[in-house]
Parts: sequence; C-alpha cells; structure tokens
Amino acid sequence: MHVFLFDIDGTLISSGGAGQAALYGAMTTEFGVDAPKSVPIHGLTDRTIASSLFEQHGIENSHENFKRLIRSYLELLPESLSKKQGSILAGVAELLELLAQRSNAAIGLLTGNVADGAKIKLNHFGLHHYFSFGGYGDHHHRREDVAAEAFQAAREHLNGSAVLERTYVIGDTPNDIRCAKHIGARVMAVCTGNYSADQLSQERPDWLVNDLSDPTDVLTLLDA
Repeated sequence: MHVFLFDIDGTLISSGGAGQAALYGAMTTEFGVDAPKSVPIHGLTDRTIASSLFEQHGIENSHENFKRLIRSYLELLPESLSKKQGSILAGVAELLELLAQRSNAAIGLLTGNVADGAKIKLNHFGLHHYFSFGGYGDHHHRREDVAAEAFQAAREHLNGSAVLERTYVIGDTPNDIRCAKHIGARVMAVCTGNYSADQLSQERPDWLVNDLSDPTDVLTLLDA
C-alpha cells in the first residue's frame, strides 16, 4: 500500500489568507488585540503560531488560552473563506481523484492546521472526502511530531500495513521536506506556496516540481 500525506495551504489550496485573517480576528475577539502583529505562519503549526501571537502581545501561553483562540478562530473561518475567495490549486482535484481510484493508495493529511480547521478549509473547497486520516497542529509545535502522528494514523487506518518506504509527503515548504526526512518518508516539494525552487532544493527533496498541474506526470514520478 502506498501512503500519500498532503499539506493543505500552498499545496492543495490557496485560501487567499483566510486562515490568517480568521486567526487574527480571533485575537481581537478573545483578547482585545485590535491590530495583531504579524508572525511567521508558513510551514508552522497552529499551536506554534498561537504561541508566537501570545508572546508578541504579552498573553499567557496556556492551554486554556489556546482553546479560547482556536474556538473563536473556527467560528470566524467559514466567513473568512467566503470573503477571501481562494481556490484549489492547479491539478489538485484531478490528482486526488486519480489517487482515490487506486486500490493500493491511501490519502491522508500532514498539516499544521488544527484538525477542525483543516476540515472546514477542505470542506469549503469540496476536498475533505478524499482524506481518511492525518496528522495535525492541535498539540504539536514541531512539524516532525505532526509527521510522526500522520504516519501513525496511516498505520492505524491500514491495520499496520503502512511502511515508510512507500510513504510520500507532498508539501510546499522546507518544513514539509524536513519532517518527511525526519520520519524516513519520501517527499515531493511543490513551488506553489511562498518558497522558491532554489529555497526548496536546498533541503534536497526526492522530487521538486513547479506545481501539480499535470497529475499524470506527478504520478509517473512517484511511481518511478
């Protein structure tokens, strides 16, 4: 069985900044921060992003405050997605459909999004039904820990038959490449996010592609 673990933002979809807008809106709603300071977001987990926001604004980085922030974020996210009018990235829907038709492929997520946020985003774009398991950013600061969670979820989903030699991570950031290598999976980097081909190539992914616009070619590479 082949396991495919997809990142979401910048790999499957462009949300138009909807997630960031909803998270910053939640900072205002829950903690009275009128203009949240910008913090790094790309390739990071929601838990890490929340910690950075709390640190920037002198808010206690507690589990309870994280729960408050995420609860408000999830309430704001659907409207933010509608306003920002993002899109599914080129070739993604076709690639997922081709994988879904394969009897030897299992499709999961490896994302920094909290699980409920991932579901809202993917449902908005009509993609959530493709994914049966995953690793998420609810608890982990390190992307490597998310990768380990995603692979363990794949093993449970497949009754222990998942193996790292046939596990593929597809993502658009250096952290996607690093976390795949950390667990011993293979990795395809795509240049559809905020990182250039030169920046991604420095992490030595197994494959580097401009985008997923030709899913047949992508699958040919992964099958090689």
